[in-house]
Amino acid sequence: MSVRDEPAYRHGSPARTAVLLVNLGTPDEPTAAALRRYLAEFLSDPRVVEIPRLVWWPILHGIILRTRPARSAAKYASVWMPEGSPLAVWTQRQTTALATSLATKGHQVIVRHAMRYGKPSLPDTLDQLRQEGVTRVLVLPLYPQFAAATTASISDRIFQWAGQARRMPEFRFVAEYHDDPAYITALAQQLRTHWAANGRGEQLVLSFHGVPERSLHLGDPYHCQCLKTARLLAAEVGLAADEVRVTFQSRFGKAKWLQPYTEPTLQALAASGVKRVDIMCPGFVADCLETLEEIAQEARDAFLQAGGQAFSYVPCLNDSAAWIDALTRLAERHLSGWDTRVSPDRTELGRQRERALKMGARD
Repeated sequence: MSVRDEPAYRHGSPARTAVLLVNLGTPDEPTAAALRRYLAEFLSDPRVVEIPRLVWWPILHGIILRTRPARSAAKYASVWMPEGSPLAVWTQRQTTALATSLATKGHQVIVRHAMRYGKPSLPDTLDQLRQEGVTRVLVLPLYPQFAAATTASISDRIFQWAGQARRMPEFRFVAEYHDDPAYITALAQQLRTHWAANGRGEQLVLSFHGVPERSLHLGDPYHCQCLKTARLLAAEVGLAADEVRVTFQSRFGKAKWLQPYTEPTLQALAASGVKRVDIMCPGFVADCLETLEEIAQEARDAFLQAGGQAFSYVPCLNDSAAWIDALTRLAERHLSGWDTRVSPDRTELGRQRERALKMGARD
C-alpha cells in the first residue's frame, strides 16, 4: 500500500474544522460517454450491487454499459439545467447556503461538498482539505435515511482514502436523520407551501428510492426509517393514515425490491377513481434525475394515462430556508465538542485590543 504525499506538518498549527456534505453523484454532461463513465463507477460499487463479481462483471461490462448510457443520457438531457446537472447545482447551492448560515452563527468552519461517484470526488476533496490544514471533518451525507448502499458506501470510500494517509483528520459521521424534527419541519413547510400555491390533492404519495428487499432481511434499517419519516410528516401536516401512500421507485433488475412500487400504485389509484394526487420524494433532499424525470415526467404520464386528471409534483427541499436551517442544526449538534467558534482575539475588537497593548508597551 502506498502512502500519498501530504503537506508538511507545522508544529503549533491550530485545529481547522470542515463540514463535508456528500451526495450520490452525477455525470459531467448528458452524453452517452459521460454516462458510461459514471455508471461504470456507480455500478462497480459492491455496496450498490451485492452480486458476486464473477457473475456481475460480464453483465455490467457486456450488456449494461453497452446499452444503458445512451438511454440514460437522453433522460438527463430532459432535466439538465443551464448551470449543469440538477443534483450538482442544488448540492452546490446547499453548500454555499450552509457555509453562510454557520458563519452567521459564529462558526469558523470550511464547508465543502463531494460526490460518492463522479466529481468532485471524495478523495480529491479530502486531499484539498488536507492541503488547507483541516484536521477535523464532519461528514454529513445528504441521505436522511440510512442504507448500506448509500451512507455506508461513503464511509467505505473515506476509510479507503484514510488508509493511504500518513496523518488522517479526525472524522465524525452523521449516520441518519430520518426523524430529525428540523428535517420533518422542512418537509412539512415545503408541502404546505406547495399546497398554498397549487391546491391539495386527494392522496399524498411519498415516494422513496427503492432498494432490494433482501437488504431489509439482512438488517438494513432503511425501510423502517422511510416509514417513520412518512408517519412523522403526515402527523406534522395533519393527514390521516388513509390519505398517505408510501411507495418505492427506481427499481433496477429483476430481483424483488421494497414494495409497493411507485408507478403501479399511481396507476391503481387512478383506476380506483382518484382524480388528483400530490407526490413528494422525502428521501431526496435535492431534485435530480430520479425526481424530475422518473417522477415528474414518467410517473405523471402513467397516472394520467390510467385515468387520473391532475398530478402535482412537490419539489425537493433544495435550498429552501427551512432545509438550510435543518442542515445548520444538524451540523451544530454534531460539531459539539469541537471548538469552532470564532475566537475573540480574532475579531476586529480583539485586533484593536492587541494593537493598543503593543502601543502601551512602547510608551
